[in-house]
Amino acid sequence: MNIDACVSLAASIVAAGAAAPLSRRLPPRAATWTITIAGVVLATTGMATLALLATGGVLESPRVAALAHVSVRFLRRMQPPESVAEAAGAVLVASVCGAVYVLVRQVLALRAAARTADELPGSGLVSLIEDDETIDAFALPGRPGRIVVSAGMLAVLEQREREALIAHERAHLDCRHHLFRAAVRVASAANPLLWPLRPAVVFASERWADERAASTVGDRHCVAHAIAKAAIAGRFDRAYPAALGFGSWGRKRPGPVPRRVQALLKPPPHRRRPEIALAVAGLLLTVAAVQEQAADLHELVDIAQTDSRQIQAAGHHPVTRVPSGQVLTTDVR
Repeated sequence: MNIDACVSLAASIVAAGAAAPLSRRLPPRAATWTITIAGVVLATTGMATLALLATGGVLESPRVAALAHVSVRFLRRMQPPESVAEAAGAVLVASVCGAVYVLVRQVLALRAAARTADELPGSGLVSLIEDDETIDAFALPGRPGRIVVSAGMLAVLEQREREALIAHERAHLDCRHHLFRAAVRVASAANPLLWPLRPAVVFASERWADERAASTVGDRHCVAHAIAKAAIAGRFDRAYPAALGFGSWGRKRPGPVPRRVQALLKPPPHRRRPEIALAVAGLLLTVAAVQEQAADLHELVDIAQTDSRQIQAAGHHPVTRVPSGQVLTTDVR
């Protein structure tokens, strides 16, 4: 098999392993963009690689070869085994179906969220749920979107911390974080190897909202306290302490909320150009490999067509048949 066909697979494996570290090391905005773009590019190049492998196998079919005027003998000698093309075609169909299914679900979910936002009472940005027992706050994307906060959540926080909470949720709406998450969900449905990118982009977008809230409020410690208090009150109320990294079912690594709090207790992160440059270089290499694979297939088809024309020319060359027993003599003068 051409090594170009393996580049997308290798890049997907590398991206799956590097997603979580990148979400922690890069600035949140850069991490969110990098992980999302990587997911979309790798899902697209992966399906393109499968399509090219399957196309090579389809051309080996006698009927298709006759329509394309290519030499089946030459293609079978130069192409991978037919089983590879058949497997690539089956995986491609599954990838396309999975991506379309998740895409439709994401579109329907966003439309439902927008309708819910429009139906909430009032016309302001924040909609209050009069429920002291429920401890929750979330953003509903729409045009322009709404922020839903429960009375129980507001009771847990002080005034500055409430402002930090609203700023955090507003950052989700302003930065369209739901679109980043939806794109990575579709990409991971098309390429299951990219599944680790989903929690990574969620963490990065939450950190992005944290940093926007800290900039709005002007107090990183206040935002950290608000996140910790809201998470502890909400999660422990639902009996899910493992989500915070406390009692993490045998894991020694802290959960996402403690990592977010720790990041806010430190100075704002600096841009790490080497990591971004390395990620961009890897994606460009993957795209170049797919282009090279397509060029190789195109060149192979051209040669196979030339070989087919030569075979046809040889088959139509006039031949004089001599009856058995007849002796030919040549009189050379």
